Amino acid sequence: MWAALRFHLLPAIKLYLLGFKVLLAQLLNKPLKLPVMPRQHGKVAIVTGGGRGIGYEVVRHLARLGAHVIIGGRDEQEGLAAIKRICEENKEAKVEFEKLDLASLQSIQQFAESFKKRNLPLNILVNNAGVMLVPEGRTKDRFEQHFGVNYLGHFLLTWLLLDTLKDSGKSGHVSCVVNVSSSAHSIGKIRLNDLNSCQHYSAHVAYCQSKLGQVLFSSHLHQQMQREGFPVVSCAVDPGMVDTALYQHLCAPLRMAQSLIARLLFRTPEEGAATVLSAALSPALDGDPGGGYWANGRREMTTPPTFDPQLPLSLWEISLQLLGLQ
Repeated sequence: MWAALRFHLLPAIKLYLLGFKVLLAQLLNKPLKLPVMPRQHGKVAIVTGGGRGIGYEVVRHLARLGAHVIIGGRDEQEGLAAIKRICEENKEAKVEFEKLDLASLQSIQQFAESFKKRNLPLNILVNNAGVMLVPEGRTKDRFEQHFGVNYLGHFLLTWLLLDTLKDSGKSGHVSCVVNVSSSAHSIGKIRLNDLNSCQHYSAHVAYCQSKLGQVLFSSHLHQQMQREGFPVVSCAVDPGMVDTALYQHLCAPLRMAQSLIARLLFRTPEEGAATVLSAALSPALDGDPGGGYWANGRREMTTPPTFDPQLPLSLWEISLQLLGLQ
């Protein structure tokens, strides 16, 4: 009984209390509005999960600024419908859809290879797609779903496209990697000896771990790029509590309550996208170094786990091993 309480009930309570705290903070702040951003003509961006929710709004805005945007997603019908809506609104929008299943390493490799064969630059990579509180299960390569999709899939995608990101920054424009994380990272814990949650499974623990992993990955990648002198910046973003389909795996009573509260109190996808876009486009602003952790439309401090200098490196090295990249 104590084990069930420790590994299932307590993590859920911690996550929902955090959500309540975040929601209160959002109510005390004015709705986010994106400032005027520079045009992005000639820039190429990839947005995972860009067919709906926050990702869709990111794609829509980047296209409006003149960027060539590629949506990477599992659902082709959803992606094409998103493109149709964007092009109806903006006749000059340049938006495409490419199949990308982050639960399949093969799909990620095929997506990256297909993109690189086109010899396009890559100026912005937004790792937005994700899952939350899904039932226990495994990806096609036997990784726990939160860890495999939210963290490891985006790690591999970024790694495979890193040379293109580096090359695209050489013309004087810094390339940017944005990992859409969550305030849930602040209560996450990286279990290096059980990243796949084989010993004990809690969807709440697994989700928070994957979000902390994204923050650690973002920080380590940014430091490595700066140390080696490459024109690539990396940041993590908390878009806040946003009214999207991400909450579909909540239990029925909570799902019903969430759907009612969300319409009144949650941010809209457009408001959630504002912080993502601020982080992605900040390197184009004079004097902004890019990178860092972003929330509420601005760069903020992260929580204590991200300041452990050994943990990001350990997670990075284990990730390379799991993906066979060493």
